Amino acid sequence: MKNKSTMWILAALLFGIISGLVSHWLLAGAARESLVAVLDTVTHMFLNLIKMIIAPLIFATLVSGIAGAAKSAGVGKLFGRSMIWFLSASVLVGAFGFLTAHVLNVGDGLNLVPGGDAGLEPKPLDYQEFVTNIIPTSVFSALTTNNPLQILVFGALFGVALLNLRKKGHSSIANAIDELMGVMLKVTGYVMLAAPVGVFAGIASAFTSQGLDAFATYASFIGGFYISLSALWAVMIAVAVAFLGRAAFRLVRIVREPMVIAFATSSSEAALPKLIEGLTKFGIEKRTTGFVLPLGYSFNVDGSMMYMTFASIFLMNAYGIDMDLGQQIAMTAMLLLSSKGMAGVPRGSLVVVAAVVPAFGIPAAGIGVLLVIDQLLDMGRTATNILGNAIATAVLGRNHDKAVSREASLPEPDVQEAKELETANH
Repeated sequence: MKNKSTMWILAALLFGIISGLVSHWLLAGAARESLVAVLDTVTHMFLNLIKMIIAPLIFATLVSGIAGAAKSAGVGKLFGRSMIWFLSASVLVGAFGFLTAHVLNVGDGLNLVPGGDAGLEPKPLDYQEFVTNIIPTSVFSALTTNNPLQILVFGALFGVALLNLRKKGHSSIANAIDELMGVMLKVTGYVMLAAPVGVFAGIASAFTSQGLDAFATYASFIGGFYISLSALWAVMIAVAVAFLGRAAFRLVRIVREPMVIAFATSSSEAALPKLIEGLTKFGIEKRTTGFVLPLGYSFNVDGSMMYMTFASIFLMNAYGIDMDLGQQIAMTAMLLLSSKGMAGVPRGSLVVVAAVVPAFGIPAAGIGVLLVIDQLLDMGRTATNILGNAIATAVLGRNHDKAVSREASLPEPDVQEAKELETANH
């Protein structure tokens, strides 16, 4: 069934591209716009189905995992290791995008002239607001807005409290949460039956609207970006092999389907249910996946980080801006920091670029250039975000689950001794 599902999604992707191109060539004006509107409606309906299940799925998976754990110890270490991984990955991917953009000389010779309206309002980035909003003022607000970090914070506290109650013999709520998780996984299965339709509509809409015109006008930028993404994928898979061995190739096969969904819909949320399912089949505990993935969706956006540095160098070259190496590195660092505060923001990568690059002499109107081809680029960066989070969760989760299993197998007096030995070794 899994292979059939993957084949249906891949077939929908290919058929969507062909149908979109044919529709773009045969239709014009109002007829084309009407078809795009219909396809967008179907896409939005599918994405709404996904958004409908995201919050209860994350909450139930996380709480059930923590409440069912023999011990809640190690969550702090998992959080610390996750953040170190995510921040390190952002730095390395940002540097990779910076270097490949320079090697390919993207935008060089385009000679854009400042002017026009970017069509996207640059807003100052409020880091204090971002940090403050990690803590939900209302759990219902966090659930209704699908805020992964806020759900994570409340779910972790709820799960730990439930774990302590279960140890004292109060298990009715914990059992209900376990049943809720089973129900949500079943509902997720029903929703994902519509994935081929959502994939077809999303990709057909993009190609019906733009055809190959955007490819022809910005071929060097689009081609360079996807060549760089391909190289980044190779590096990411090599990192996975270094940590996971040959199992890394099995992981890539497992996450192929959620990556295709993310690519076609330009939505990381759309791929989340399949990603959770795939990581569980890979052998990662649900409680670990439920903890690491929401963090990764906010802090581990490899594709977006690659895009922001790549696009910024493109605009610098396209406008012929003379910027020394120190300024370019400062701009890249600012993009890296800013990207951590834009999780869940529509066109978040563009918003970050629009907010940062004008401070370094690049015209804000250049964002209008990126808007023309953003849909085509967003597909690649979203799929890359999924691959990066799959690898991070698999590596972090496998190490964490092994540590928890070792601890659980020790007699109670030996647990503290094992912890002290691990601390001494570190």
